[in-house]
Amino acid sequence: MPERYPLYDVLAKFDSPSWNDKTREVVAKRLAIPNHARYLSEEEFATLAALAERITPQPTSRPPIPVAALVDEKLLEDKGDGFRGAGMPRVREAWKRGLGALDVEARASHGRAFHELAPHERDVLIRRMQSGELASSAWGGMPVKTFFQERVLNDICSAYYSHPTAWSEIGFGGPAAPRGYVRMGYDGMDPWDAAEARAGDEEQARRHNLKVGHDLDPRHVFSVRAR
Repeated sequence: MPERYPLYDVLAKFDSPSWNDKTREVVAKRLAIPNHARYLSEEEFATLAALAERITPQPTSRPPIPVAALVDEKLLEDKGDGFRGAGMPRVREAWKRGLGALDVEARASHGRAFHELAPHERDVLIRRMQSGELASSAWGGMPVKTFFQERVLNDICSAYYSHPTAWSEIGFGGPAAPRGYVRMGYDGMDPWDAAEARAGDEEQARRHNLKVGHDLDPRHVFSVRAR
């Protein structure tokens, strides 16, 4: 499948007027997260990585996002959401219990660890988890369906789309501070925005996206025609 925002790299904005020092600090920290377990065990991390691979499949045209490492970072820092579904333990406990239980379910069904299963075998277990059908005692009474909704979907998808590579994939320019947005009308496009490739203008989008990271002088904003 062709990219929607070909050649767009949001990190080209790193030293531009689009981002302030706080944004640069947050993005740099996110990029520096090592792609290995720091809170979870190696086995738990492997299960999480295999699960994330099925929840957020990644395009081969861009470097892979270390989704498992980003979730592991959340656990390392013991970050919660400010709420919990009925019967759910704290975030750290929910993940450790859920990953262990998913591995138990995989071994019971296939005789192999979850990360060793074929993609379609993982998908069957994921669908059963989503519907709340998994019932091993390893879940320890934690509601399986709620675990899928609150932890698997929430944490994995949030981790994926928190990464600059995903921002480039969807044409997002990152936080709008300090520059903000100028063209607020329908289908308006600021000159530092990514251009979406549409039938017949793919090359034009590529040329624009190669330049957009360098940004334009704010004084020239209104000389650029809106899309």
